[in-house]
Amino acid sequence: MKMVRKKAEVEEIEKCPECGSTHLIQDYERGELVCQDCGLVIDDAYIDQGPEWRAFDPEQREKRARTGAPLDYTAADKGLSTVIGWKNKDSYGKSIPTRNRAQLYRLRKWQRRIRVGGASERNLASALSELDRISSNMGLPRNVREAAAMVYRRAVEKNLIRGRSIEGVTAAAVYAACRQCGVPRTLDEIAAASKVDRKEIGRTYRFLARELTLKLMPTSPQDYVERFCSELGLSEDTKTKALEILRQAEEKELTSGRGPTGVAAAAIYIASILCGERRTQREVADVAGVTEVTIRNRYKELAEELDLDVVL
Repeated sequence: MKMVRKKAEVEEIEKCPECGSTHLIQDYERGELVCQDCGLVIDDAYIDQGPEWRAFDPEQREKRARTGAPLDYTAADKGLSTVIGWKNKDSYGKSIPTRNRAQLYRLRKWQRRIRVGGASERNLASALSELDRISSNMGLPRNVREAAAMVYRRAVEKNLIRGRSIEGVTAAAVYAACRQCGVPRTLDEIAAASKVDRKEIGRTYRFLARELTLKLMPTSPQDYVERFCSELGLSEDTKTKALEILRQAEEKELTSGRGPTGVAAAAIYIASILCGERRTQREVADVAGVTEVTIRNRYKELAEELDLDVVL
């Protein structure tokens, strides 16, 4: 039997390239597309497209699915390993006899042990567990967790973890992922959730960004307005006013060289006064993680340069 090793360039082949026959057989068991007349294997990596199943609810769709769950990069084994359930029941739902439960207990124990083998895998499992804890404490979305896990995995592949604490690298990966996904968090917030010193997180983050060539744009004050206004209980009008103030400040280059959180806090403070939803400097400072002095300095600059009539 003749055989073509390379995959066909077109998805649908109407006739055999050898003899021109149109009698083609789709052998899904072997994954081959074969000419019935001359026996030429046209494609040895043929994909079973199968019929289109109709499903009317998620449960029915799951039952009819022919593939497994997607890869989960936040798990050490990417979610591919099996787990022996804690219930003492077999696949039919029948209770397992008492004489076999000791054996089942040993199987569970060894299954847990062999899921993680080697120092690097144990390191990864510990780090991803810490990553999940930090993300849960900070209420970060799923995409940020996966981005942080990918950053940490790349660091492990390049052997950048050696000589550094797992907690520090994990916290730095979370900070980098927040920047990548447009969900900025300050170093102080990361430090509070991870129990790692702020300076260590910043130092490790700069190291990872340099070695992994992470292309991260600087955070802007606008990125913080949504969250700060939500925590202060301000309305959409106040939020829109704060964004307008920041836009005008950027046009006059008043935000250059200044911390984005401080500028955002000052703009929100001014907007709250202009919109009749006054918040004290202490309240805004506590939410933004800056001092009252910073807010006063930034607020005076913005009010003078933008000719804002703010009545205290």
